[in-house]
Amino acid sequence: MSTHTYAESTIFLVDDDDRIRVSLARALTKRGFQVESFASAESFLEAYQASEPGCLVLDYGMPGLNGLELQSHLAAAQLRIPIIFISGQGGVPESVQAMKNGAVDFLEKPFRQSELVACITTAFEADLVARNAEETTKQARSNFSLLTAREREVAVFMIQNPSTTSSKEVGRQLNISPRTVDHHRARILEKMSIGSIAELIDISGSAALLEMNVSKDAISLT
Repeated sequence: MSTHTYAESTIFLVDDDDRIRVSLARALTKRGFQVESFASAESFLEAYQASEPGCLVLDYGMPGLNGLELQSHLAAAQLRIPIIFISGQGGVPESVQAMKNGAVDFLEKPFRQSELVACITTAFEADLVARNAEETTKQARSNFSLLTAREREVAVFMIQNPSTTSSKEVGRQLNISPRTVDHHRARILEKMSIGSIAELIDISGSAALLEMNVSKDAISLT
């Protein structure tokens, strides 16, 4: 399973003011950041790939799509990139709306570079946490799909009954021998690439394994 790191993260800077965009990109690059600059929301949308980790430093007031409209567009398209607004025009209502919609912060121009860098660090961290959690979920669901019907039955029972996971108890409930449960348990841990049933129970909620199991059973019945 791949794990994203800060080294892969990019600042996507969107501002229609050439002077501000160029000077800010230069300053951030000098600080060691990777920066991609865009003069409009539309040009950013044409170039951005959801697989690229990072954050969006976004001017609020721009011709065409403004900052809030781009934020709404990204949310509708389920493109969850952390956004830091920078603005010389937006007031309290705009900043409140941006924050309600999930922005990391709303900085009014002129602002200190140190303020922006602190926001970028926060945004990078949030983005990496989200991406690594998504990778973990995808891998767990992929591994779960490798289980046989009987292994899934045993796994689901233990997920649903976390206080009843001994082989003897599971065997009694599922009407199979404890030795057979031991065999299934070992295969479940191996296929799921985990070290314990407790770990299986922990990841089952975030990866929605039970919902996945219901969907798979529904398909098999049709």
